[in-house]
Amino acid sequence: MSYQPPFGNQEYYQTPPPPQQIRTNGKSIAALVLGILSIVVPYIGLIFGVIAIILAAISFKEIRLRYEQGRGLAIAGMVCGIVGTIIYTVLILIFILAIVLFNHVDTDTVNYFYGSNNI
Repeated sequence: MSYQPPFGNQEYYQTPPPPQQIRTNGKSIAALVLGILSIVVPYIGLIFGVIAIILAAISFKEIRLRYEQGRGLAIAGMVCGIVGTIIYTVLILIFILAIVLFNHVDTDTVNYFYGSNNI
């Protein structure tokens, strides 16, 4: 077989270099995980939600400055963090309100039903 040079000004075909791997921001992944946990995990979901919101806000800035991926993850983490924070804040407020409203027990009613020891 004989080798024929390319026709005209065509260059030899070269394979393109592999594309550089664009990194996904780690804080946006952490914000998503903590945001989901803030909805699912009881009692400490409020703390997870606040941390998820903070990490998502930080990751937005890093994604913009470093040209990284993960903006959608950060948005989802922030939304889940906000929802989890609102849910547990409302539950805590309802709990505190219930304690304040139902803490006052009328002792006269209790003495009427159970009898008085002051005879």
